[in-house]
Amino acid sequence: MSLVRLSLRAWPLPLAAALLTACTTPAPVATAPGRAAPSPASMVAAIRAAGEREQSVIAVQPLADPGIAAWKQAARADTDAGRYDAAAALLDQALKRSPDSPELLQDRAEVAVYQRDYALAQKLAQQSWTLGPKLGPLCARNWETLAQLRQEAADDAGAATAQKWVAKCHVQGVNRY
Repeated sequence: MSLVRLSLRAWPLPLAAALLTACTTPAPVATAPGRAAPSPASMVAAIRAAGEREQSVIAVQPLADPGIAAWKQAARADTDAGRYDAAAALLDQALKRSPDSPELLQDRAEVAVYQRDYALAQKLAQQSWTLGPKLGPLCARNWETLAQLRQEAADDAGAATAQKWVAKCHVQGVNRY
């Protein structure tokens, strides 16, 4: 019987320690000093600039479907006006008609960045790169999207790796003298 009483007396101390541990709040996660999260608008501007900067010898331009071109144009107008949900809906309609279009997938990824849906943006940019030409302006936009998303997540190593891939999208022309 004394053993039972001894074990009952031992319970309050571990129970109190467990309750005190449960009541503590974790310390806030410190962000890197001087590091501000990039805005979606600045991220998309960098993505588009990467595509515009890319002047490879090779630039694959698939034949445009007039219906899809109209959806893309309307989606771009909605994006420029800040109507990101409307732009996403238009691009989703276009993707139903042409689900393997790397250009549409990248456009939708950029709208997802504006919507702060970074997981979707990453998935779409990777899918665009997988289906796309892997060279030229679209390739640069794909990898810049991933670089911007890694930078937003404070993954400096991932952002640096993606930036290296942006450079691999460029194909130098033959020097002619």
